Amino acid sequence: MSAEPKTLQEAIIYFSDLDKCLSYLVERRWPNGVVCPTCGSKDISFLASRKVWQCKTRHPKSQFSIKVGTIFEDSPIGLDKWLLVMWMLANCKNGISSYEVSRNIGVTQKTAWFMLHRIRLALHDESFSGKLSGEVEVDETFIGGKARNMHKSVRSRRICGTGGVGKVAVMGLLERHGEVRTTILPNVRRKALHGEISKHIEEGSTVYSDAFSSYGKLDNRYVHNVIDHAETYVRDNVHTNGIENFWSLLKRGISGTYVSVEPFHLFRYLDEQVFRYNNRKGMNDNNRFNLAVRQIAGKRLTYAEVTGKEGEKQIN
Repeated sequence: MSAEPKTLQEAIIYFSDLDKCLSYLVERRWPNGVVCPTCGSKDISFLASRKVWQCKTRHPKSQFSIKVGTIFEDSPIGLDKWLLVMWMLANCKNGISSYEVSRNIGVTQKTAWFMLHRIRLALHDESFSGKLSGEVEVDETFIGGKARNMHKSVRSRRICGTGGVGKVAVMGLLERHGEVRTTILPNVRRKALHGEISKHIEEGSTVYSDAFSSYGKLDNRYVHNVIDHAETYVRDNVHTNGIENFWSLLKRGISGTYVSVEPFHLFRYLDEQVFRYNNRKGMNDNNRFNLAVRQIAGKRLTYAEVTGKEGEKQIN
């Protein structure tokens, strides 16, 4: 374990050895021994020449590689490149663009873009259990390009209620000294905001929000403290600076690194930023990467799904 990489430079050297890549993934995916991803059998043998396993139970998919059943499945890209990109996305504070990945590992921009979306799926944390409690900050924001920079045809199809043209409403809920959660909203009316608050925050908790009218009447179920930003940003312990900081990091990455994010894909970029934010304290780059690698199994994203063309008739 002491020989594991702790910096990007060490990761490049370490994962240039494909045997180390394989051993690294096996240890994290199957800590109790390799298991057939199709039938769950442990009665298997390793074919070293091809770096695949043979399940001794008879079924159509008895041979399998480390990629089967993970975000890497059916990808011709080597594990050395996959793990390097995972390291960068899990640890680069402002994210990393597909153009930069393309130049760094020698693949096309289109391939790099697809790789990043598959890794974002792995970063999605499905372990959120229970509701937030204690002191929780809530806030909403709008993500999207500036209307004046858009072509008329684009402006006409990107309208989102009170958010204006080209914007998507996003809500953030931050448990102080805890985790942040985000969700995309159809609008920022009271029904939508209260619904997410009820879903994610334990009744009786202390909720901090700004003076936006849609947060009204929260005091029926919560201890509701309001900070009016027209007057001040902090009043004793009443503020929303924590969630505002998260929005700052998110928008810095979207505006500075990714430049243009389609609303269809926004939830993936939220997953990416939430992963880094929730694992920023008490963890080094190696710890975050380890966590990301442990989440690759059981997640599959095809190109048809990521481009919204799933189900369309394929023409050979």
